[in-house]
Amino acid sequence: MRGMKLRSSSCSVLPLALFTFFVAAAPAAAQAQEPKSSAAAKELAQLMGSRKLDSIAARMPDDREQFVGALTFPGTLMVVWAKTSAPAVVNEKLIRKEYREVYMDLNSASIADSKHFVTDIGADGLKVKPDTKGGPSDTHDLGAKAIKFDGNWKEDKMSEADYMKAYAEADAAYAKAVDVLVAELKKAG
Repeated sequence: MRGMKLRSSSCSVLPLALFTFFVAAAPAAAQAQEPKSSAAAKELAQLMGSRKLDSIAARMPDDREQFVGALTFPGTLMVVWAKTSAPAVVNEKLIRKEYREVYMDLNSASIADSKHFVTDIGADGLKVKPDTKGGPSDTHDLGAKAIKFDGNWKEDKMSEADYMKAYAEADAAYAKAVDVLVAELKKAG
């Protein structure tokens, strides 16, 4: 009888141990996944480098009043997308290939609540936290709210779940914006 009790007890511990392991491993697995924006960001940086461009801009395909622009510096992409109250003016700059001016307009003269700004350290996609502890972090600003993806959600007064949700939304939006810029560069030849 004692053996049965022990056996019964060990059977209930195993599922609990496995559950605990998977719950603990889930955040690490999410962090280890490649960002959605990774391939497009790397491709954008490569295309801009090979064409010796420091800026690019385009109209977002699903909104005639929203544009996206990027600046690149060695190892960094800075990408902004927003609606503008003067889309005709921005469109004229696109036609004249005045990409840096479009980027500056989106940073300074866009509709504030619609403005996204990403700093992609490494030009390798938006990462949930730096590769090294204390290393430089990617950031995403949406309107007046800024998030530094440094893995310290407690400093930002967020739960880990809210931090991961904000990251996933930012990464998906960034991937979409960067895809538009890659398509623009490929179209231009």
